[in-house]
Amino acid sequence: MTHAAPCPPDATARFRPSVPRPLREPLGLLDFLKAARANPITTWLDDHFEKPVMAGEGVLGRVTVVSDPALIRYLFVDNAANYRKDDLQRRVLAPGLGNGLLTAEDEEWKLQRRTLAPIFSARHVLGFAEPMNAAGARIAKRLARRDGTAIDAPLEMTRVTLDVLERTIFTEGLASDPDALGRAITRFLEAVGPIDPLDVFGVPSFVPRIGRLRARPAIRFFAEVVDALIDKRRALIASGTAPTDLLTLLLEAQDPETGQGLTDLEVKANIVTFIAAGHETTANALTWALYCLSQDAEARARIEAEVDAVPDGEGFDAERLPFTKAVMEETMRLFPPVPFLSREAIGQDRIGRIKIPRGSLVMVAPYVLHRHRTLWDDPAAFMPERFLGEARKAIPRFAYLPFGAGPRICIGQSFSVQEAVIVLAHIVRAVRLNLTADHPPVMPLHRVTLRPEHGLRMRVARRG
Repeated sequence: MTHAAPCPPDATARFRPSVPRPLREPLGLLDFLKAARANPITTWLDDHFEKPVMAGEGVLGRVTVVSDPALIRYLFVDNAANYRKDDLQRRVLAPGLGNGLLTAEDEEWKLQRRTLAPIFSARHVLGFAEPMNAAGARIAKRLARRDGTAIDAPLEMTRVTLDVLERTIFTEGLASDPDALGRAITRFLEAVGPIDPLDVFGVPSFVPRIGRLRARPAIRFFAEVVDALIDKRRALIASGTAPTDLLTLLLEAQDPETGQGLTDLEVKANIVTFIAAGHETTANALTWALYCLSQDAEARARIEAEVDAVPDGEGFDAERLPFTKAVMEETMRLFPPVPFLSREAIGQDRIGRIKIPRGSLVMVAPYVLHRHRTLWDDPAAFMPERFLGEARKAIPRFAYLPFGAGPRICIGQSFSVQEAVIVLAHIVRAVRLNLTADHPPVMPLHRVTLRPEHGLRMRVARRG
């Protein structure tokens, strides 16, 4: 047994967010399809949180769920060439996100990854701290003006993450109405998020899906926004007046090995991916962090002390806010941005003692992995100190995967973490947020990402 962080003496007093209770027995076919469509995280068995590997036949055919860090390393790193993103993921995401970095495969993916990697280098990401601080200061002021009133926390987090994108990646602006763009992203993920039985059974894509039909207006909106962005930016590049942001870098990017740039379709697909997937995951992580802090007085007092120690007018440095960063890391442990990752075996293999047939699915579910009882002490508890000092070093590398692992690890992870820490610091220094008195129970809903099922209404109390 590998313990990542010891239990503190007062562990019983810690906040434990409510989540669906794991099942004792597998669901039958119809019940599984119904549950998977309503909220996929309700289909996990209690055994998944106890056993390192589970394999069996189900609706998706032969499926192996891996929660052993050593075997996860084998899957994502040592033998990653034998596993590709499965067709179910591509059928769900590709209609809206196109064939960008998130959904591309094989040589096409390799070319995009090599081309885009320099854009997210450490030097570039550190250079975004100033605009991230500007966006954080802006939302802090906006929330402070709402003293005594209730806000829609997910909407506010959407606004600030889109503000960050406009200050870093698309500095000439994203759209005339950022809220409309945020709503379109939400509608798209809500529409395609429920698992469609037609996708489960591999019915050809030309057969209409209800979710995709509902997502069409959002997809059209994305296309209009992206086409306008590209046309405007190419004109600026031609005139020599384009800002050096990620959009310009994307349009001018070249594969360091071949000198080849991205095609128009690849550029568009990656812009949509950065807007939709990049903003959504960070906005959700911030929303969950605000919720957890509202329920844990000790953690909130500690983070307030840390951010208050930074002089007013001085921007926040994410690396100098260890507890604030730990809050974000613990939040993403409990509510990982991507609840499960799946791969299809290209050829027959063996993971540990388990035979992996060619064409079968192998899953690593961060939602399960991060709550696995053999890997974490008191895994249901919100304990940011797990990610401080020696406790952080004790966490096995492949036991914590908020951004995936291996060659396909999220290219924007350092960008996202820096953004979340800086924005959270500004909010915490300005206000306290608590659930409204009449708020329904807060439960996670799996819709591609994890979001609060009934939203998150919070009352603002200005600090200082």
